[in-house]
Amino acid sequence: MAGLLLAAGGGRRLGGRPKALLDHRGRPLVEHAARVLREGGCGPVHIVLGAAADTVRRVADLTTYDTSDNPDWAQGMGSSLRVGLTALAGSEADAVVVSLVDQPGIGAAAVARVVAAYDGPDSLAAAAYGGRRGHPVLFGSARWADIAASAEGDRGARAYLQRHAEAIRLVECSDVAEAYDIDTPEDLHRLEGPGDRGASSNRE
Repeated sequence: MAGLLLAAGGGRRLGGRPKALLDHRGRPLVEHAARVLREGGCGPVHIVLGAAADTVRRVADLTTYDTSDNPDWAQGMGSSLRVGLTALAGSEADAVVVSLVDQPGIGAAAVARVVAAYDGPDSLAAAAYGGRRGHPVLFGSARWADIAASAEGDRGARAYLQRHAEAIRLVECSDVAEAYDIDTPEDLHRLEGPGDRGASSNRE
C-alpha cells in the first residue's frame, strides 16, 4: 500500500507561503503529513513537491521518503497527481492512498481506515465526513492510468471519482479526523506551534 502526498502548492492565498513549509508543532507541515501516511500503514510514501522544492528538501527531513518535483505545480493539484502516479507506476504497490499536505486534522487513524477498505486492484475508497467524500482517497493500481489521464487543474481526480461514484467505498472518519484545509491566513490558527497541543486536534 503506497502513500502519495501532494505537497506542491505555493500557498497563493497565504501570500505565497508554500504549504509544505508551514510550521506545525515546530517542524515543516510536510513532515507531519508524510508521517501520518506511514503511521497509517502506507509504504513506500512518495511526496510530490513543487513550490520552493529545493528549500523544502533543505529545511524538512524527508530522507526516508521518495520525492518528485512537479515543474507544473502552478497548474493545480491535477498535475501533481499525475507526477505522483507516474512515479509509482513502476513500484510493486497494489494501491495508493493519496493525501494533501494542507489537512493536518486528518491523522493516521483515518488513513488506516481507508487502507483497510482495499479489496483488489480495482479498489476505489475514500474517507467520508458526515457522509461527504473527502481525503484521503485510495486508488487500486488498475485505475492509476485512467486517473492520471483525467487529472487536470485543481480538480485532481474529482471528475474521475464523480464518473465512478457507484464504485467508491466511503469510509466514515468524522469520529477520528477533521477535514479542514489550511488555505488562508485565517486558517493558520489551526496549526500547532511548539508546545501548543491545544490549538487544533487530530482527534485520534
